[in-house]
Amino acid sequence: MGRSAGLALVGLLAAAGLGCARAVNYLDADGPRYIHTPAAPVDAAGESSPTPPYAGAPFRVVSFNIAHAIEIDRAIEVLRETPELRGFDVLALQEMDAPGTERIATALNLHSVFFPSGIHPRHRRDFGCAVLSPWPLESPVKLLLPHGARVSGLRRAAVSATVVRGTERIRVYSLHLPAPVSISPGSRREQLRVLAADAAQQDIPVVIAGDFNSHGAPRELAQAGFLWTTRDVGATTQLRLLGLGLKGLGFDHVLARGLEVVATGVAENNHGASDHKAIWALLAPPPR
Repeated sequence: MGRSAGLALVGLLAAAGLGCARAVNYLDADGPRYIHTPAAPVDAAGESSPTPPYAGAPFRVVSFNIAHAIEIDRAIEVLRETPELRGFDVLALQEMDAPGTERIATALNLHSVFFPSGIHPRHRRDFGCAVLSPWPLESPVKLLLPHGARVSGLRRAAVSATVVRGTERIRVYSLHLPAPVSISPGSRREQLRVLAADAAQQDIPVVIAGDFNSHGAPRELAQAGFLWTTRDVGATTQLRLLGLGLKGLGFDHVLARGLEVVATGVAENNHGASDHKAIWALLAPPPR
């Protein structure tokens, strides 16, 4: 979409009353911050049991945009009942609020880190990304991204944490870029360059997962040395603009550095939890 066409569509959205409200941005890199630590799991005899018994196996990544954290119970059904999603090592969530993140963490006995980027103008609730894992999460960070959205002014922030799986450490980023017409392609590339620069400082494997709101945006990270594991994963969402459904959009992706792809896929049944489908990637260290 050209710049003039994009601006014209933004004007249509504003005229329709869909984008006139302004967001409240949280520009403090330290917060708000919400951390959840699960109760220690117990075995059948009532003794404390270790964290999940799959250390050394491939690293399973799941990413899910839950559409303003409204259908949390249905999202939990997806995560519990979809075979390809069960047993994940990390879950990257987008469009979350603190209560929704904690409900999922509590239901699935997970550690979680959530940093809202701001208050979304549509539902007037906190809005942001979260990282959850059955493994401990260390060094949580909110990474502020440049450029507010057209009309609403909403700024985005990626959320990252280190997943500690036994002796392994993997840095994970949960990301949600602005909608296609709310930011220019150049501004989106700058957001991804900020993320790539932060990831370049990590001396451990890195995973970036989330909703890129674009078919081609992950190419910027691929050019920075990341493996685009879900390039050919297929449709993950249906975008609606002015009542028109645009099908077959592959906006959700997983990229990795220091890991190789074993398999990827899309959970086709989202139980009505979102306009997105959950995606997954199975990753492993490269052969020595």
